Amino acid sequence: MDIKKIAIIGGGNIGKSIALGLSKAPSITHTEIWVTRRRTALIEHLKEDGINISSNNIEAVKGADIVFLAVKPWQIEDILNEIKDVITESKTIIASAAATITTENIQEIIGKNYPVFMVMPSTAMSISESMTCIAQNTEWNKEENLLLDIFNECGFATVLPAELMPAATALASCGIAFAFRYIRAAIQGGVQIGFGADIAKQIVAQTVKGAATMIADQGLHPESEIDKVTTPKGITIEGLNEMEHNGFSSSIIKGLMSSYNKMNG
Repeated sequence: MDIKKIAIIGGGNIGKSIALGLSKAPSITHTEIWVTRRRTALIEHLKEDGINISSNNIEAVKGADIVFLAVKPWQIEDILNEIKDVITESKTIIASAAATITTENIQEIIGKNYPVFMVMPSTAMSISESMTCIAQNTEWNKEENLLLDIFNECGFATVLPAELMPAATALASCGIAFAFRYIRAAIQGGVQIGFGADIAKQIVAQTVKGAATMIADQGLHPESEIDKVTTPKGITIEGLNEMEHNGFSSSIIKGLMSSYNKMNG
């Protein structure tokens, strides 16, 4: 990949995660990575990973091959109006991680001559384990494949029809918080039954990691794996049924739907 410079506008949690993930991507290790934030003191630590920081969006974007917009949706219009004159036409890829902002919204401001994509990584990109969804843009296949390759080096990436991006945001980007909430709850339960917090965290984290790896790497189905550890009149089925009686699966589905509906509301 011949990428000389990448700019990330917005040094919040997602912006920092994108920067850290890209800094570890094998194919772009010699690429300049810039992150902007008004209060640069909050992203000063990124310098330790060879990442440039600035409070000047124009400085960061000038000459960039890819510009990631990692800001709040309500900030997008002002940011685009600020940087559009320094974007090289038909060269710079614009990738927006702002939920609810469509490619059409962006093109209305900067014009239609730019390869524009919606991307939705998670904060796990910072450790190269993000599930990243990219909105399909058939007019820019080469650029789409480039983004796919980059994000696959930072976890796993897939291209989806644009109309599925709100659902992908709920399932993946919001989903990591839902997974953390389960982990937190399991740790609390572990403490209640006798473990110290640190060992409970270690046990729960490795248990979840093992389960996720079996599904992701071996293609196993959750139900078949549940069946393997639920013996008749056993303790596992007792616990699972108690969780279901209290709405475990239902609450997860309702939570996903609530996040999804919020984006479409």
